Amino acid sequence: MAYIMLFLNIILLVSGQIVWKMGLEQHGGIQFSNLLSVLFSPLILLGILFYGLATGIWFFVLSRLPLSLAYPLQSLAYALGIVAAWYFFGESVPLNRWVGVAVIVMGALIISAK
Repeated sequence: MAYIMLFLNIILLVSGQIVWKMGLEQHGGIQFSNLLSVLFSPLILLGILFYGLATGIWFFVLSRLPLSLAYPLQSLAYALGIVAAWYFFGESVPLNRWVGVAVIVMGALIISAK
């Protein structure tokens, strides 16, 4: 169950970043002149909700897994974030970043091996 919750934590973290990016794109970025409208826009608030939920789930994970295992596995959020940037935003992802994703995934596999 702890690993499922860790995976959910990762999904919520990446989802929060995705909706924040979408919210910022809707407003043309953030400047002093639009600060309040950006901060209180639905997508930004949704991202804050996702991060709040992720934090609550993280407490659950930390109470059941060693930090030396859980925290490195959470780095899979970085790898998933690159995939999300490519998929949702059509970002061009150079080869060195894909290699980095592979290294992160391999590191997570090594750390999680018994």
